Amino acid sequence: MAPGLPDPKEIEELLLGGELRYTRVDAVRLSGVSREFSGRIWRAFGYPTMPDDAVAYTEGDIDALCRMRRLVEDGVLDEEGVIRLVRAFGQTMTRLAEWQVSLLRSMLGEDPNGSPPAEALGAIVGIAESHIGEFEPLVLHAWRRQLASAGTRALAAAATRENGDPTGRPMTTVGFADMVSFTQVSRELDEIELARVVEWFEESTSDIIAACGGRVVKTLGDEVLFSAESPKVGAEIALTVAAAIQDETEVPDVRVGVAHGPVLPLMGDVFGTTVNLAARLTSLARPGSVVIDAELAAQLEKDPAYEVTRIVRRPVQGLGIIQPYVLRRNPKPPDTAAGRP
Repeated sequence: MAPGLPDPKEIEELLLGGELRYTRVDAVRLSGVSREFSGRIWRAFGYPTMPDDAVAYTEGDIDALCRMRRLVEDGVLDEEGVIRLVRAFGQTMTRLAEWQVSLLRSMLGEDPNGSPPAEALGAIVGIAESHIGEFEPLVLHAWRRQLASAGTRALAAAATRENGDPTGRPMTTVGFADMVSFTQVSRELDEIELARVVEWFEESTSDIIAACGGRVVKTLGDEVLFSAESPKVGAEIALTVAAAIQDETEVPDVRVGVAHGPVLPLMGDVFGTTVNLAARLTSLARPGSVVIDAELAAQLEKDPAYEVTRIVRRPVQGLGIIQPYVLRRNPKPPDTAAGRP
C-alpha cells in the first residue's frame, strides 16, 4: 500500500458495516445454504470467487445468505428466482456505486478518470464515514418508489390482458432518442468533455421522461430508450426531448423514433417487434425531428395538440415495408384549432 493512502481493509469494513471475520466455509456453515448455492449468489452479486480459506465475509453477508435461504424455504422464490433477483440487485448497485464514487471525486475537484491523490481518498472516506447512514435510506426510498411504479404498471398490464389484447402483452409506447453524429463528436472532444456531453444528455432526457410520466428503460451513452403507458405521454416525451436538445448549442441534435404496440417486459428491459420498429424509425428521422409508426399515428391523429404527417413508405431491415409519420406540435393552440376563441 502506498504511503499516505487509507488502509483498504479498513475502508472495506467501514462501507460493509462490519468486520471481515468469516471464510466461505464459515459462511456456508452458519447460513445453512449449500456451497454451490452460496457460490452462485456471490457471482450473481458480481463479486469475485474467493478461496475457501480467505476471510472475506461479514455478519451482514451471513445475514443476507440466511434471508435468501428463508425465501426458498418459505416458497416465495425457488433457487433460480433468488439468483435472478440477486443478479438484478448486483448489476444495478454496481453502476450506482461507481457513479457515487465518481460524483464524490468530481465534487472534490478531482479528475474522475485519473488516479486520485491520498488527500482526495481520505476526504472520500471521511464523507462516507460521517454520512453513509444518510445515504442508505435514500437507496431504500428510491427502490420502494420504483417498486410501487413497477407494480402499478404490472396491474395495468394484467388489465390489458383481461380486456382481450390478442398478444397477451401490454400495449406500450416505446421510443429511442439518439444523438446525431455522435461518432464525429467523440473524435473532436477530449474524454472529459465527451463525458460531460453524455452526462448532460442522460440527465436532461431522464428528467424530461420522468416529468412527463414515462420511464427510462436504459441509456447507451448517445442513446436512451424510454417507455410510456399511453400514446400521448410517449408523444410528449419525444417532442419535448427533441426540442430541449435542439435548444442546447453545445450538444448534437437528437432524432427520435417512437412506436406503439405490444412489448415483452423482462428484467427491467423491453423486447419485441415494437421496440425494433422504434429503433428503425429513429434512423429515418432527421436531426431534431420525431418519426412515429402507423399505430401511434392512428392514436394521435385526432388529438388537436399534434400534427401527424405521412411520409414516404420505407423498407427497413427485418420488418419489410413500413409507413412512417412525422410528429409535430400543432402550431395553433388546441382551443383555436377547435374553433373556440
